[in-house]
Amino acid sequence: MNDETIVRLGTFVSLFVIFALWELGDPRRRQTARRSIRWFGNLSLATINSFATHLLIPILAVGMAALAAENQWGLFNLANLPKEIELVLAVVILDLVIYLQHILFHSIPVLWRLHRVHHSDVDLDVTSAVRFHVIEIMISMGIKFAAIIVIGPSVLAVLLFEVILNGTAIFNHANIRLPNRIDAFLRIFLVTPDMHRVHHSVIPSETNSNYGFNLSIWDRLFNTYRRQPSAGHETMIIGVEEFRNERDQRLDRLLAQPFKSQSVNRNRRDESSDTDPATDRDALWKAR
Repeated sequence: MNDETIVRLGTFVSLFVIFALWELGDPRRRQTARRSIRWFGNLSLATINSFATHLLIPILAVGMAALAAENQWGLFNLANLPKEIELVLAVVILDLVIYLQHILFHSIPVLWRLHRVHHSDVDLDVTSAVRFHVIEIMISMGIKFAAIIVIGPSVLAVLLFEVILNGTAIFNHANIRLPNRIDAFLRIFLVTPDMHRVHHSVIPSETNSNYGFNLSIWDRLFNTYRRQPSAGHETMIIGVEEFRNERDQRLDRLLAQPFKSQSVNRNRRDESSDTDPATDRDALWKAR
């Protein structure tokens, strides 16, 4: 358990610093909100989530994997597969579970209220990767526990999956510029920043696409893949329409957001709109 904390924290901090510096040096998009307010809100949420998880949940995912192995719970604990094959299969299956969970949080209204805290970020950068409501984190942990009990992955597989998931989340939320050829090659296997940015579009048909966090295969396999945003990466509008004021990025507003009604119809905006993206973006930001 001590190794898990060191490995996960060390990987997170290292990747966070690397991609944060990359963003400053070669950003993909111009930031539209003050970084100081967004970063304080996003990182404060991450801190609250970390304390709440350790306070309210006696064991984390790696601990649940150890408990499952001790009690011989799950398919892999009953099967006699080579360890290398079991390791790869467990990581891939857990990644599929996260993909399906992501769709679930978009499909069920009460879960969307929680998940839209993540989507209401008006810019994307490394801090967006940890911007989740504490209740969503608790529900996600419960789903992950259930998956571990059913699948029975090894402790090493779960640790590896957690490190990969955290690392790729930082990578694909980063506001970095990749050459088109490198992006095209990487997204054969992984979710790239340009691929995931489409998912954060204010247009519902784009929001409801590109659900993957790590492997890109699931979006292609389940027909949820969208190659590019209709308005282009530099001019697309990111976020949720009714939470676009700067004050909506404050910590207190983020914590209270799931309990606010959604006054704007999420389905009223589509790609057939005649509104010019640049004009529409300027109108939306007059509220600031």
